[in-house]
Amino acid sequence: MQELLSGAAQVCIYFIAAASSMFILRWLIKIPDELFRKMLHSVLLVAYIPFAFAFKTWWISVLFTLALEVLIYPALAAAEHIPAFSSFVTERKKGELKQSLLLAFTMLAFCNTVCWGILGDKYLGLACMYAWGVGDAFAALFGKKFGKHKIKWKYADHKKSYEGSAAMFVSSFAAILCVLLAHNHLNTAAYIIIPLAGAFAATVVELVTPNGMDTVTCPTAAMTVMIPLMALLGGFV
Repeated sequence: MQELLSGAAQVCIYFIAAASSMFILRWLIKIPDELFRKMLHSVLLVAYIPFAFAFKTWWISVLFTLALEVLIYPALAAAEHIPAFSSFVTERKKGELKQSLLLAFTMLAFCNTVCWGILGDKYLGLACMYAWGVGDAFAALFGKKFGKHKIKWKYADHKKSYEGSAAMFVSSFAAILCVLLAHNHLNTAAYIIIPLAGAFAATVVELVTPNGMDTVTCPTAAMTVMIPLMALLGGFV
């Protein structure tokens, strides 16, 4: 119980401080909508760290993640009826924020269950989530500003661009690499091969995933390729 209360307090303090800072900035400074969307996105990404490290036991972290999801979802559903809410958080469509949080929290619980709970490696779970989260943020920002060459592949989302996808690949690679380096238990080849494979899988899957479901498909794709490579290259110790 003490672990649950202590971990929950750390996660809640983080969310209160981070969300308050974002809203104050939004109120004080004119921030472009797409940039503010990704700033909110970054609040969620950084939150994965306290979800992993504020707890010592994987299933307590997972249960709290799901419990928080159950509490937040109705609150956001109620907030949708406030006319200024969607405009303030720059939702592209009604209910986007609650859906994004629902999917992100569910995937975080799933990644932590598989990687931390079953395989004993919480860093790998973080790497899978950041393969999507960091990559998606950079893909959107670079794609909006520099995306002049649209991808016309048969099954790809034709709104996506080569520039945005390149930004996703590079940033996903860097995010996975940073997480694995923080773990500091792999050989040199693994630090190259695993981030390359994870970033490539997430980038390709993101291209063909419709309707914002990349929150689910990209971490899953990254996990699918990184787990066998971790086993093959001696990552599970």
